[in-house]
Amino acid sequence: MAEEGYTTVGKVLTLQILIITIVVAGFAIAGGWRSALSPFLGGLTAFLPNLYFALRIQRTKNNNAKEIVNSFYAGESGKLVLTALLFFLIFQVPQLKILPLLSGYMAALSVFWFALLMR
Repeated sequence: MAEEGYTTVGKVLTLQILIITIVVAGFAIAGGWRSALSPFLGGLTAFLPNLYFALRIQRTKNNNAKEIVNSFYAGESGKLVLTALLFFLIFQVPQLKILPLLSGYMAALSVFWFALLMR
């Protein structure tokens, strides 16, 4: 149930932004803003497709079950394509550091695991 106007999806997206911010700040403190770019891009690569998926599902809120399931599959497919496209574009960035990039990406995705534990 929504609490104080936030849905579960809204809470997950908010927590993703928070964890991305923490990881990026950690890399910025440890190595400057240049080293924070890779984890920022990694976090963005996880967050934007999730936001797309959430918005797509939200639009079908009052539809029948078949339309919701179809939207779910279309949203998940779009999310995968968007993730692949973002990774393709990010790998064009010069001086990209792979491990920090994956750290930001995995940190944002780990929010789902923590959300399951909190329920």
